[in-house]
Amino acid sequence: MRIGNVLITFLSVIVAAIISTGITEIDKMILLGASAASLTAAAGNVINDIWDYKADMVNKPGRPLPSGIITKKTGLNLYFSLVLVSVVISEMLGWIILGIIILTHLLLLIYSTRLKKIPLLGNIVVSFLTAFVFIYGGLIAGNLNASFVPAVFAFLINFSREGIKTIEDIPGDRTAGVTTFPQLYGINFSRKFASAFLILLLLFTFVPFLKGYYGIEYFIIIMAVVNPLLVYVIKSLLEVSETINLNKLSFILKLNMVFGLTAIYFGR
Repeated sequence: MRIGNVLITFLSVIVAAIISTGITEIDKMILLGASAASLTAAAGNVINDIWDYKADMVNKPGRPLPSGIITKKTGLNLYFSLVLVSVVISEMLGWIILGIIILTHLLLLIYSTRLKKIPLLGNIVVSFLTAFVFIYGGLIAGNLNASFVPAVFAFLINFSREGIKTIEDIPGDRTAGVTTFPQLYGINFSRKFASAFLILLLLFTFVPFLKGYYGIEYFIIIMAVVNPLLVYVIKSLLEVSETINLNKLSFILKLNMVFGLTAIYFGR
């Protein structure tokens, strides 16, 4: 289920609701909305692992399915349970939220079975859904305006991270017969492509402070933690090296999402 990703989804919805309304207390509706979103993310991860079983035998043999810790049947039971619970919870929040959750489940299913085989399109879909978590949080809170800046941040960092993961997964994708962007255009170009979006993100981090959207607390955390980590990843990607640890860079970007959320939370 990728518990780390699930937790980030949960926190992202809450942070989006807080920055959208300026509330100091998290009510029942926000917690339910965050729960529905995080369970949806978990379900998407499960069905993706089930569908990626062949590739993961090469790329990630230690995962629960290829390692034999659980069976595909158990995985499917878990998937349908997560879908059911998330739909039941979202139904309590009204028809709009219910519709969003159902459509997200469908999109994640289509992504796992079809879209991820189309170069770049699958990466765009995942990045969009990650960014949409903030729009979703703003919608639950009743104010969308303040959620767009973190949504842009989320899209850019996730699109780059997806690109890095695609490079890392080349051996398994070849085994599964999947042609990805790095296979078509080469690893070096793919590194530069991912770096370009991180550079764009780096530049964009200054905009909310300069525009007065967030305060000095945001700027301090961005300059002290977020941007130095972005610079490190960019530098690592642009270096011509065969020993680059792509998994490490992917983890750093995931961790940087948490630092980014922290900066937005304290700087709102």
